[in-house]
Amino acid sequence: MSLYKELIAHREKLSLIGLGYVGMPIAVSFSKKVDVIGYDSNAEKIEKYRAGIDPTHEVGDDAIKSCKVDFTAESERLKEAKFHIVAVPTPVKEDHTPDLSPVEGASRVLGQNLTKGSIVVYESTVYPGVTEEICKPILEKESGLKCGVDFKIGYSPERINPGDKVHRLESITKIVSGMDEETLNEVADVYRLVVDAGVYMAESIKVAEAAKVIENSQRDINIAFMNELSIIFNRMGIDTKSVLKAAGTKWNFLHFEPGLVGGHCIGIDPYYLTYKAEQIGYHSQIILSGRRINDDMGKYVAESLVKCLSRSDLPVSRARVAILGFTFKENCPDTRNSKVIDIVNELKEYGIEPLIWDPEADSAEAKALYGIDFTEKKEIKDCDAVVLAVAHNVFRTMGIEDIKKMFRGGRLLFDIKGIYERKEMEEAGFVYWRL
Repeated sequence: MSLYKELIAHREKLSLIGLGYVGMPIAVSFSKKVDVIGYDSNAEKIEKYRAGIDPTHEVGDDAIKSCKVDFTAESERLKEAKFHIVAVPTPVKEDHTPDLSPVEGASRVLGQNLTKGSIVVYESTVYPGVTEEICKPILEKESGLKCGVDFKIGYSPERINPGDKVHRLESITKIVSGMDEETLNEVADVYRLVVDAGVYMAESIKVAEAAKVIENSQRDINIAFMNELSIIFNRMGIDTKSVLKAAGTKWNFLHFEPGLVGGHCIGIDPYYLTYKAEQIGYHSQIILSGRRINDDMGKYVAESLVKCLSRSDLPVSRARVAILGFTFKENCPDTRNSKVIDIVNELKEYGIEPLIWDPEADSAEAKALYGIDFTEKKEIKDCDAVVLAVAHNVFRTMGIEDIKKMFRGGRLLFDIKGIYERKEMEEAGFVYWRL
């Protein structure tokens, strides 16, 4: 009998290794259909889930409380499962080379608890070849089992978009792959249980890995183009958003906007692809050019702010500057790989210690990662400049009078995401700047 049939008959279990923004929603969805063991090495996180708390805000506390996931920090419990999904992060190191230590570590832990007849599916973003050339040998070494004989492997790239309540696991076509046709069919059947949009069966594991890594590289390149246009048009005294609005009337114009590119996908995945390209003797030109532009946007924003302060006859080193928003994207508590920190660090080079207010962010995480202490909303007053860095809903609903209360004299407003209308803000007396 197939593993898929064993799962739906509740004779076998599915495990999720890594319960973050990607793994936890997957575990919750599968728990509606099959028995799920949710494993994460972070015991503190597991306790929150057991208490019905969703620190990611991805599915909400009620969904966590009512789900049937068996949350655990004990790796031995993985022996109870036969279908394993690995969804740990794949960051980059300071030199922008892939940091595979999380996925290698997860492979070791899983290998030590792997049993015959298992299928292991990786969801972590990697460059083509990682699943078969790096993860598979680790599983074999730690388990003493033979891949293709005692267990099978597959790859199904995650497409979770943190904070997005429209494009969810259930509504996004899922790419699946397997080491052979039998495994591919099993993996496809299992994912069909939770993905209403259906699955796309890739020709091979490498094809699925490559598809994932180019999805975000494509977005990165297009956003870099928008950022470069923003730099050019700002020098010309032309409003970039107005230009894009006009150009967008053409039927085949691609709708991208300038902005800070952080997070764990768009700002990371291109480096995985270019790293592999370097290994096979090709030096990327377009991809790395886009990365350089996007990586420098925080510095560009800060330098533009300093120039505006100077033109407004405001003392730069004594300027009182507030930054609204610190997470890597709107309506999401995750501060990891946030590019707002680049603005903060660059402003500090000019002697400015900005106040930072973000009611959505994980303050403990920001303190641990960056040494940042958030301020309260009531402290955002008597400012010379305010930087709207992240388009949280709480900021979008602020009116002009709410913003005016944050200033003392000059009203220098840096609206990075273009939340407000330029004409309206300028008529209200603001010196308005946006990408």
